[in-house]
Amino acid sequence: MIEKNIDIKINNKKFSAHEGQTIAEAAKANNIYIPLLCSHPDLKIKPNCRVCSVEIRGQKTLRPACSTKITEGMEIFTHSPLAKKARKINLELLFAQHREECSDCVWRFNCQLLNLAEENDAKITRFHDRKTDYPIYRFSNAVEFDSTKCIDCRNCVEVCKNQGVGYLEVYERGAFMKVMPTKKKNIDCVYCGQCIMHCPAGAFEGVGEFEDIEKPLSDPDKIVIAQFAPAIRASIGEEFGLDYGEIVTNQIVSALKKLGFDKVFDTSVGADFTTYEESKEVIERMKSGKRLPLLTSCCPSWVKYIEFFYPEFISNLTTVRSPQEILGGLIKTYYAKKEKIDPKKIFVVSIMPCVAKKYEIARSQLKINGMPSVDFVLTTREFARLLKHRGIDFNTLRPQKLDDLFGSPSGAGIIYGATGGVMESAFRTTYETLTGKRLDKIDFKQVRGLKHIKKAAIEICGETKKIAVVNGLGYAKELIEEIQRNPKDNYTCIEVMACPGGCIGGGGQPLPTNDDIRLARANGLYKIDKTTKIRRAHENPIVKKVYAEFLDKHPKLAHEILHTSYRKQKREKN
Repeated sequence: MIEKNIDIKINNKKFSAHEGQTIAEAAKANNIYIPLLCSHPDLKIKPNCRVCSVEIRGQKTLRPACSTKITEGMEIFTHSPLAKKARKINLELLFAQHREECSDCVWRFNCQLLNLAEENDAKITRFHDRKTDYPIYRFSNAVEFDSTKCIDCRNCVEVCKNQGVGYLEVYERGAFMKVMPTKKKNIDCVYCGQCIMHCPAGAFEGVGEFEDIEKPLSDPDKIVIAQFAPAIRASIGEEFGLDYGEIVTNQIVSALKKLGFDKVFDTSVGADFTTYEESKEVIERMKSGKRLPLLTSCCPSWVKYIEFFYPEFISNLTTVRSPQEILGGLIKTYYAKKEKIDPKKIFVVSIMPCVAKKYEIARSQLKINGMPSVDFVLTTREFARLLKHRGIDFNTLRPQKLDDLFGSPSGAGIIYGATGGVMESAFRTTYETLTGKRLDKIDFKQVRGLKHIKKAAIEICGETKKIAVVNGLGYAKELIEEIQRNPKDNYTCIEVMACPGGCIGGGGQPLPTNDDIRLARANGLYKIDKTTKIRRAHENPIVKKVYAEFLDKHPKLAHEILHTSYRKQKREKN
């Protein structure tokens, strides 16, 4: 369809714009600034904050630029005295709904709300805070919602619904509205953290402040070991002004050593173990024809989703632990034994792009010898905050290499950070194990990218195996219902990542985020895979060494380190 151009005026200058565009879109296309606060490219336009209000000649009331469509000959004034006055008052009213706690906010270093107040000379304390008696909700040990900071934009409600959950709802409170957890007992939070990523006011954050890590770091009796997820190397740089997707692996190592960590390992190595073990499990299920499709379990939000909403599919989840859990388990068993360290003295910290990983490490099924595999999780944002708090200049750090033993992942382990990466990694190994042949085309590009549901067919030993990748939890229900309708025409494997883009778009990642940023991060990971000498998990010398020296010799302990179990979940109390 050919787009029709129409003529409009913005601030007395003529422009040509596409019919169907909003005022905000037309202004942006012509490099004209209109402030936007509650708008997010992932969500529908909701003209709630009215910060984008503009004046239109001939109309008695101001109109929100985010939702008002342009028309032929429209004359728009973005910064007329009336528009500026309304913008200022709207901001002051928004601050009356928002209790300021700027020093402890996810937007602390990039707060659009504060920037707009300064830009419009708004007095943020002009009106009394009307929400001081509103509660703070805690969703397990993963997400915290301080409703005293909520500006009622409803982004969290929409994104939660988009995730197929609907845990957050709007309730009337006298003349006002209030966002709070639903009262429906058949709905529960899955801790994906997308409410954090889409809240412009910092009302949501991860549980567990970065300051809490200072105690073990200063304890002389503790051996504090860090591991960081594949996605971190392509995102943390954004917190320090670097380009989206810029790879900073060795700077991360240097930063963690500067903080006082004794050793730094790569969770991508844990991903190689997950891939190797998961491949064995899918081959076993393919041969037996039972418990198919195999559902990936790397994403704890997806696991919680199945356990709570679709417990009939629990047996389909792979029993293989996530990369952080496997690596944590190996650190406290194999590594501890090798280095003659009492595992009780080892404190494992994971740097994760995900707030649900905080929930995951507390699962009782994941303990080994009565100890958690991982003791503490810092999100990407929290890690950056800790560095800034300590006055560590990330950009001037001298790069350092990861420590030996768990410091050299395959390319397959690296791409776990992007949607489709788990499936691609698993089938590189599964195909070559079953056929005994080397894959000529190792890149499974059909499962890459940000399409919501990606399907592919792979020929293995003369049989066609259907696989699917779900990008964003809200689309999982569609695939589950397809399986229920056609149980005989089934998939072999399904990967689901709760967050858009996979871990690169996780709830613990830098703000802001959108599809362009997610793609840049994913492309950074794929570039590493492309240039890595070893691109298959089963060929990683570390994997071979640990199996030969330890896991194969201790099968009972190996099962405890590599596998877990699941159970039907009840709704948790806030």
